[in-house]
Amino acid sequence: MSSSSSSSPSPISSETTISKEIDPNNVSLAENFLKSFTFPDSSLDDFASFDSFSVLLQNNIRALSVARGRITCSVVVTPGLTNYFNGLHGGAVASISERLSMACARTFVSEEKQLFLGELSMSYLSAAPVTSELVVEGSVVRSGRNLTVVNVEFKMKDTMKVTYLARATFYQSIISKL
Repeated sequence: MSSSSSSSPSPISSETTISKEIDPNNVSLAENFLKSFTFPDSSLDDFASFDSFSVLLQNNIRALSVARGRITCSVVVTPGLTNYFNGLHGGAVASISERLSMACARTFVSEEKQLFLGELSMSYLSAAPVTSELVVEGSVVRSGRNLTVVNVEFKMKDTMKVTYLARATFYQSIISKL
């Protein structure tokens, strides 16, 4: 536990077990690293609530078509969704993939069954630069009694070059009515 010059509380408390083999300087580095995530700056307060990422995405996604087992959307890459290199952030890609695949699965699976995301596999093939527009296509590969698999493809609108791929596996369970 290092004495930090910052006024925020330490993420490493007196109850934290620290190995005697670890250099105290490394403990201090770890503490500062954890503090940067545990105590974000006040400019992020608007995004500290449940499902706040939807606020970032809601103005960037537009449904183009919806059919049984297939949904196509348009996504505009804005500065708020980019990474350090001004490409679409991987977290945004994963979030869009999860939401679109859930919506596709719901075109097959009734509301009586609860869906659980069991696996989300991502392939980041190339970056989508800021201000570009993507066509995102989700399609159900297989839907059975207990399992639904959905593929999601992100393509550049102007060239139709594939930039990201995702595959989501959902497990189904019946919601009990007591």
